[in-house]
Amino acid sequence: MSHDGVGPRAVMRSVAFLTAGALAVPALAGCGSEDPAGKPLAGQDIEPAGRAKVADGGTLRWAVDTVPGTLNTFQSDADATTTRIAQAVLPSMFRMDGRGRPVRNPDYLESAEVVETEPKQVVLYKINQQAVWSDGREIGAADFAAQWRALSGRDTAYWTARNAGYDRIEKVERGKGNLEVKVTFSRPYADWRSLFTPLYPKDVTGTPDSFNEGARKKLKVTAGPFTVKKVDGTKDEVTLTRNVRWWGDPARLSEIVLRAVPRDKRVSALTAGTVDLAEIDPATARRITAAAGPQSTGTPLMGPGAHRSAADELHSWAVAHGSDEEAADEEVSAREKRREKAAKYARQQQALSGFEVRRSLEPAYTQLALNGADGPLADERVRRAVARALDRKELAEAVLKPLGLPAVPVGSHLALSGQAAYADNSGALGHQDTKEAQALLADAGWVPGGPVKEGKEKKEKQKEKGEKAAGAEGKKGGGSDEDTGNESEGDDGTYIVGEDDADGDGGGGDDDKAPRDAGPEGHLAQDGTRHLKQGSAPGAYAPRGTAAPARAGTAPVAKNGKALTLRFVLPSGPGSDTLRTVAGRISKMLERIGIRTDISQVDDESYFKDHIASGAYDLALYSWPATAFPATDARPVYAKPVPAADGSLNVEQNYTRVGTDQVDQLFDQAIATLDDSEHRALIRKADSRIWAAAGSIPLYQRPQLTAARKNLANAGAFGFRTPVYEDMGFLKKGAQGTPGTQGTRKSAEPSSGD
Repeated sequence: MSHDGVGPRAVMRSVAFLTAGALAVPALAGCGSEDPAGKPLAGQDIEPAGRAKVADGGTLRWAVDTVPGTLNTFQSDADATTTRIAQAVLPSMFRMDGRGRPVRNPDYLESAEVVETEPKQVVLYKINQQAVWSDGREIGAADFAAQWRALSGRDTAYWTARNAGYDRIEKVERGKGNLEVKVTFSRPYADWRSLFTPLYPKDVTGTPDSFNEGARKKLKVTAGPFTVKKVDGTKDEVTLTRNVRWWGDPARLSEIVLRAVPRDKRVSALTAGTVDLAEIDPATARRITAAAGPQSTGTPLMGPGAHRSAADELHSWAVAHGSDEEAADEEVSAREKRREKAAKYARQQQALSGFEVRRSLEPAYTQLALNGADGPLADERVRRAVARALDRKELAEAVLKPLGLPAVPVGSHLALSGQAAYADNSGALGHQDTKEAQALLADAGWVPGGPVKEGKEKKEKQKEKGEKAAGAEGKKGGGSDEDTGNESEGDDGTYIVGEDDADGDGGGGDDDKAPRDAGPEGHLAQDGTRHLKQGSAPGAYAPRGTAAPARAGTAPVAKNGKALTLRFVLPSGPGSDTLRTVAGRISKMLERIGIRTDISQVDDESYFKDHIASGAYDLALYSWPATAFPATDARPVYAKPVPAADGSLNVEQNYTRVGTDQVDQLFDQAIATLDDSEHRALIRKADSRIWAAAGSIPLYQRPQLTAARKNLANAGAFGFRTPVYEDMGFLKKGAQGTPGTQGTRKSAEPSSGD
């Protein structure tokens, strides 16, 4: 799994806050005349071409992360490849358009609408009369009813990962005929369009056995432009082939082979010609871009030897031809290895020249998660201080600007720019403000320079030295002979911090805040620490004449004898370079307000299970998808954790452990509100409250980089839009894609719909 914004994207629709109400929340943007949803920041980049320009036949070899453990998207081990297969072979009542909004899929539905709201909500589906399963049977009410019964949660024999929405259905029945499906809800459900996508045949959902086991490795009956021909675990690939019973536009490709290729092996797969389409990391994207440039035929500007100067080469030649035979042999061998690596790199670059990078933004965002379960971040003020220290614009630019993508910080937890529910609600928390962040920390008792308790043994030793050295030169305070204090022996110019003084004689006082002394220059405490006058910078200073401490303006904040250090957990595997870069910048931003970070890198396999899900972190970076149904899909991510029957805390997918009753109530209201405008307003209000609680800070929309063979049409970086599998294929000889349409390489203007 790539951890460039690592996140449980595949489990968003499955089973991978304190005083927020008191904060000022800006007026909802939806109340104005201008649509706050805006436009997508980037459109899809797929080399669009009319079907007449696409050749009939051919095999598309598509690199994926895994061969899925199941073909049933409703099971807990379903992953992104499971979803990809389902999109190609199963009915979807609604699919996403270029703005990330659900639109009716005419291949399956003639219409779908709410026909009654009182006394209960009723949705009537009219199925396309040509729609049939691959065994020839009509798609009809029996399939809808079987899926509802399987996913409703009423029969625990079904191993389902989610039942959101299906649990609100009271009954599913035929309408005027088998091609009309009447769904009656026991409770109003605004996200009804999310249901029955994908739709499995009753052969799969009809019994627990067929649901639990029958669809894991094969799908005998399908209803899409492709069918599942074979799942081959030994070759790590899934083969899809044309569906001869498909009633829509015939698939241009004969086959699609989904081949599992690790992210760090994709350059080799591309250059070996074993894949035609693959998501890639920024480093690979740079290589492909370089391969298209003039340097691809001359001396490479990157790759082996690119960093070596003329002086390095001259020295190497001299050693290789020198009198020291042993050194010469070693250098000759090293030169030969460098030549072999350079030759291999040149061959790879030549092969990569047949590909291009197609780029967009994923319908997902990377966030900084703050664990509010315990420790310093359990205090809302500290979380808000962390948030106010971040320059989110800088972080977005660091990731997206080098890739030529719009570097705009994400303003919502629940939607992305262009989606119906989107509005920039970050003002509910406030923008970057170092002074405000420092003030929040001080209000929470964390002040620069102290009060930090030193070890008992060290304090006693310093006290003894201070008594013996009273009146000596170089004593603390550096003042008159009457002053007493500790010796300056061993003082390296760092901050000297007072002890936590319970009686108020010189520490932080009862509230651990900076001392407030009456004298114009402050005074010396009996321990030799100089206290400042009221209004001066908090903390204590080194003796007179001592060199200024390093980073004196960013002294660590401390409270109750302990400096504020946060555990920052990151994945260590391939594809995590971007996260590590972002984490480094965040650490520097936090250092400016006195917060230190302890960064630890852990194995990808244990990152979520052993750290994020278990709560063994303070700060972490991972991603969430932005779906078209946030009231359903995002609720478990931001729901207030509640105690479970066994005494543990049930966090659902809220790995920050930060939630409020008010946010839960807003989600509940939104899910039961059928008026679209009111529904969006409630979602935006919930997002404002989530911002105010500062449990997670959205940073940037994830980049989507795809290497595609240059003659491959209608495939690449899809952005929001659901792929149209039947239109994918290879251009006919001499044919070209449609210029000036979708795609960030051709135009920054995104498509507005299907």
